[in-house]
Amino acid sequence: MKWSPKLTHGIDYTDTFEGLNFTRMREERAAKAKQVLRQRGIPAILVTGEPNVRYLTGFTWREFQPYLSYTLFFAEHDPIVFAHAGSYHQMPDQAPWIKHWRIARASLQGICGPEAAQEEARLLAREVHQELKDKGLAKEKLGIVGFDYATGEALKQEGITLVDGWPLLLEASKTKTRDEITCLKLAASFCTSGWQRALEVMKPGTERDWVMRQVLGSISEAGATYSNGGLLSGPMSFERNLSYMNRRIEYGDLVYIPFCGTSYLGYTACVYRTFIVGRKPTAKEKDWFKQMKERLDACIEATKIGASTADIARAFPPASKWGYKDEVEVLTVEVGHGIGLVNLASHVHYNYPVINRQWSLKYPQVIEEGMVIAYESLEGEHRVGGVRMENMVVVTKDGAEIMDYFPREEILVAGEI
Repeated sequence: MKWSPKLTHGIDYTDTFEGLNFTRMREERAAKAKQVLRQRGIPAILVTGEPNVRYLTGFTWREFQPYLSYTLFFAEHDPIVFAHAGSYHQMPDQAPWIKHWRIARASLQGICGPEAAQEEARLLAREVHQELKDKGLAKEKLGIVGFDYATGEALKQEGITLVDGWPLLLEASKTKTRDEITCLKLAASFCTSGWQRALEVMKPGTERDWVMRQVLGSISEAGATYSNGGLLSGPMSFERNLSYMNRRIEYGDLVYIPFCGTSYLGYTACVYRTFIVGRKPTAKEKDWFKQMKERLDACIEATKIGASTADIARAFPPASKWGYKDEVEVLTVEVGHGIGLVNLASHVHYNYPVINRQWSLKYPQVIEEGMVIAYESLEGEHRVGGVRMENMVVVTKDGAEIMDYFPREEILVAGEI
């Protein structure tokens, strides 16, 4: 396995070294999006969702409700940012690279009632139509991302031809710039602070929620913009469970800790490690880990520029290995997925490409330099226990390089008696 070169700096930036170049990152992201719009013949795209607007324009806000702010982004013109109340007044002089600001329309998910919500959607559509008309684009196709049904219908009533803009964003963001890769390395680094803290505090008799408070606190102190993670233990550690429940961690429990969603400047990590509490693993548990690691290693080794995701996906076993009837039963479990900033979910930002047996064998994608991919796998027995691991890798001209610098060779022992 190849490790990606470590960063020479942390999150503090001065005038004595470059570190992250925020202006370059914003400009390179926007340039990639403009290039995709030109290639697809779509002159403009209307986008909501904080990570997506941030990717295109550099504007961010606390998205306590959906659809509060949005951008009209053009292939050949400067973007227009429609900002929510407060941000509209506060941010123009704080984000001077954004030249055009408008007040945003939102119905707060319809709580104003159906008539008022429809009126707000009509106002939004009318204003967007006017902006397009001013640029001679009213008769052209408009990509749309993230909006509700009412907004889409109101735009159509204005005579605007809508197309799905989400694939355009995924295409633009599939490879990462040097500064985006730095952000992802930092996000992964913060996760190592959490695993280290877990090794220090996790003992037989500790509770899951108490351990997570210690762990997430250490990630926040390390500098993460947002700390997010989970802990599954004992009989709940296989299969992967997204419904977290507090329980006492007992002697001999297998524990896996994912930090999916821990982020830096919006760039989210997606990484796992497995621990065992109070004792060393048995031969059976070691074999589970060996099987899992070998297939992850095979995926990572096969990840090269120009490779097919179908070829990589064959390193994953079929779902029938665990007695499942359909590959959908291991969706998001035995998988590789791109990771970055653009997003339609609340935490983990999946991007192109995807590597699994469910889709890749029939609909392969091509690996490109600059992609950042998270590979994850699992092994174990239902209500007995299991192991999981996930690594983030960046695709370089020399192959895939691992970005999360924490031991991955064996199950990690915590609180050994």
